Amino acid sequence: MSGFIMSVVLPALCTFAAVRPPMPRHSSRSNLWFWLGYLINEQPFLGLAVLAASTVPTLSTGVGTPAWWLAAALTAVPACGMAALAVRARSARGVLKRALADGPGIRMVRGRLPLLRVLLLPFVSWRPGVRRLRNRRYGDARTQRLDVYVPRSRPHGAPVLLYLHGGGFVTGSKLLGARPLLHRLAGRGWVCASANYRLRTAYGHSLEDARQAVAWLRHHAGELGADPSRVVVAGGSAGAHLAATVALTDDSISGAIGLYGYYGPAGEGASPHALLHAEAPPFLIVHGSLDTLVLSADARRFADELAAVSDAPVAFAELPGTQHNFDYFHSLRLHAVGDAVESFAGWVTRAGPGQPAG
Repeated sequence: MSGFIMSVVLPALCTFAAVRPPMPRHSSRSNLWFWLGYLINEQPFLGLAVLAASTVPTLSTGVGTPAWWLAAALTAVPACGMAALAVRARSARGVLKRALADGPGIRMVRGRLPLLRVLLLPFVSWRPGVRRLRNRRYGDARTQRLDVYVPRSRPHGAPVLLYLHGGGFVTGSKLLGARPLLHRLAGRGWVCASANYRLRTAYGHSLEDARQAVAWLRHHAGELGADPSRVVVAGGSAGAHLAATVALTDDSISGAIGLYGYYGPAGEGASPHALLHAEAPPFLIVHGSLDTLVLSADARRFADELAAVSDAPVAFAELPGTQHNFDYFHSLRLHAVGDAVESFAGWVTRAGPGQPAG
């Protein structure tokens, strides 16, 4: 019985950390509550499967005895919590839909839910209609590499999306973050890229790399089947900081997308807050209400300040019960985010930079 209790305690603790983690006062690069609750918050179905595998052997014996009833009660607590997490994840769609309608006035598409991927293959992003061009060099530094995701159908004049990974400017990889989103958009005719950039160095080097990656994609647009005039920059966490800065300082960017983004001071105090202006491109900012690494209040403040000065729409969606890094693998929540990203990116690239969208 003691082994059974231990097999239930950890799932229960992780479920508690996902349902309602204690919120820190300030943003930070890491904390225990994030690591405990992150995976089960995005994949409660996986948590239920693990819980069942560890408890069914015990529950299959001694049915009706006092020990059995105790074991069943102990199992039911985290199981109900995981079921609640799955239900809560569905609320993201409504929030995203309202954010797009109230800001840019966009009607959010509803893509087909990849249920088998969500339930059985959440960590597999590969799609048969997408080809990945690996480790293309966009600069001389060792880390200046990007992967390009292109449709196998050889597009012509496709819009471009560049994704910049998170990691607090000290860690991270182009192989982490947004892989399902990149494959999804490439499968629908986009040319997408995910770039590494210099880490553990001056912030200006990371920003320079982000700009060089955009320039490389524009320079090679012809061979990739892309339209260099229709470029969207996106990023997660620290990558959202870089994407926002590029979008606010390059007037040929069609739009910017920040997922669980950090927008505060970096390096020598550089911050997108200091770059806000009326000619900024449209922004989609998506953040989790329970993000314990970058507080939602910080992202909301950036969105409010940008909306106050920009002539272009700013859509801000605060997703209920959502943690950091929610774009790493397939989930019910990420499917809704993917619908919002596709709707927003399609809208801004149809309009083009510097033109009114409608």
